[in-house]
Amino acid sequence: MSNPWWWVAFNALVLSLLALDLGVFHRHSREVTMREALGWCTVWISLAVCFGLGLWATLGSQSALEFAAGYLVEQALSVDNLFVFILIFGFFKVPPALQHRVLFWGILGALVMRGIMIAVGAALLAQFHWVIYIFGAFLVFTGVKMAFSADSAIEPESNPVIRLVRRVFPVTTRYHGEKFFIRESIRPGEAVRLVATPLFVVLALIETTDLVFALDSIPAIFGVTRDPFIVYTSNVFAILGLRSLYFVLAGVIGKFHLLKYGLSAVLAFVGVKMLVSEHYPIPIGIALGVVGGLLLTSVVASLIIPAPPSAPEPDSETSPPLPES
Repeated sequence: MSNPWWWVAFNALVLSLLALDLGVFHRHSREVTMREALGWCTVWISLAVCFGLGLWATLGSQSALEFAAGYLVEQALSVDNLFVFILIFGFFKVPPALQHRVLFWGILGALVMRGIMIAVGAALLAQFHWVIYIFGAFLVFTGVKMAFSADSAIEPESNPVIRLVRRVFPVTTRYHGEKFFIRESIRPGEAVRLVATPLFVVLALIETTDLVFALDSIPAIFGVTRDPFIVYTSNVFAILGLRSLYFVLAGVIGKFHLLKYGLSAVLAFVGVKMLVSEHYPIPIGIALGVVGGLLLTSVVASLIIPAPPSAPEPDSETSPPLPES
């Protein structure tokens, strides 16, 4: 997609939607209800469907199917982010009323980071065709690693992001509403200075988590399509719907304990597709069916096969477990 006006119009639409979201619908911090989250999920999915139909009408079925496959892959891989988001919010005991604002700014940063990574990836593929084999091998490796990896855990004393934030800013031990920074004296007698709240630590973790996941998802989308515009738009639509999806699935996502195996199979399949694309190209329609089938199978299997018992959670506290700097 070489027409720059398509890029300008799409980004203007996205910025308008984000401004409307934060400035009107979520102007004040409050807990997002299940009904509201389902409504917003419907809105974002409907917008993605309408955009896909628009591609079909203007660019043909191939571009529309590539967008659908890319959107499905990115949306599925973004669900893996939700497991970590739930872990982060639970560990730091982020009040439900503040979670939407953290996700909003986290996803806004993710849009910028992914846009840069897509531009770099597209430039590499345009200049060095052999990079596609590196991407493919990396996805196969990542898919296998995901299938056999243990669940993530947060260790404040050893997490490099938390240590970096503490090194740059002093951090308070309690939340101050929706503020990421405040001005106060950490200890009696000290001068007033800029201090980060635990909410900023959570935001930093959300941003770096998405950056890590983007290292998998960006090569995966290039395995579906090489059109930078479709790569970018499918990523954006998947990320925009991630906040609402979080509030819909937060309470039940633990039931999909086999989903990670479906996601690992998707990554491995897309990686193989990239490796054999030069001699045995897989039609986009077949790829879309395989991705959808793998995800559906893992979800259905999760509902049929009971999950192993998990360890009981510790009692909640009023303050986040973040020692003072």
